[in-house]
Amino acid sequence: MSKQENEREPPYLYPDYVGTRLRAPAKPLVHLPEGFHDFPAPLFPRTIAELDHDLTRQHAGEPIGERIIVTGRVLDSDGRPLRNTIVEVWQANAAGRYLDQDDQHPAPLDPNFSGAGRCLTDDEGRYRFITIKPGAYPWKNHRNAWRPAHIHFSLFGSQFRSRLVTQMYFPGDPLMPRDPILQSIPDQAGRDRLVSRFDPETCCAVAPRRPSRTRRERAADTVADGGSLLRSRIAVREG
Repeated sequence: MSKQENEREPPYLYPDYVGTRLRAPAKPLVHLPEGFHDFPAPLFPRTIAELDHDLTRQHAGEPIGERIIVTGRVLDSDGRPLRNTIVEVWQANAAGRYLDQDDQHPAPLDPNFSGAGRCLTDDEGRYRFITIKPGAYPWKNHRNAWRPAHIHFSLFGSQFRSRLVTQMYFPGDPLMPRDPILQSIPDQAGRDRLVSRFDPETCCAVAPRRPSRTRRERAADTVADGGSLLRSRIAVREG
């Protein structure tokens, strides 16, 4: 990782993000020898199903919310596509609630939305998800704390140590300046790399499941640890 990239990494301890007060290392990190983690990324036993990438078609009915299409490419630090890389996403539903027993805040669950999907990149490193724009939700970091709408990403490079777990945000969200997780990134340029942006070149009509819908696309760039680059586009299907 370059010095500039390292300066954009959030610190282990960021007091405004209360969870880091408990999780941050209290002693100096142990530096492992070069090549210690240079083994192939793991293979998952369950085959990725045809519709695992479509979070809107995992149940009998249609989920509630604004449909979005998340597409992009996974590249290495030299700009080469990473083929057959597992990309996973998980998120809250349109009301801002996760399908998780620990999430008990008073927002409704959607019986037609589980909020998780995965896919493999193709030969050009491309991936594609169809999902619902997530809602904001409260959390216990500080008084009246709310997390901005976001989607969690996990992806693997060619080696296990190149795994990235990150989050992607939506432009114009008024909660972003108040979010200590996003604000823990030291500089604005680093924070901007996690925010999607509109991509007018990919606007097009689609054959939607409901005939009145059209499609718009947004784009975002985020840097993956271990030298991989995740380039994302987000398409919003209006209805």
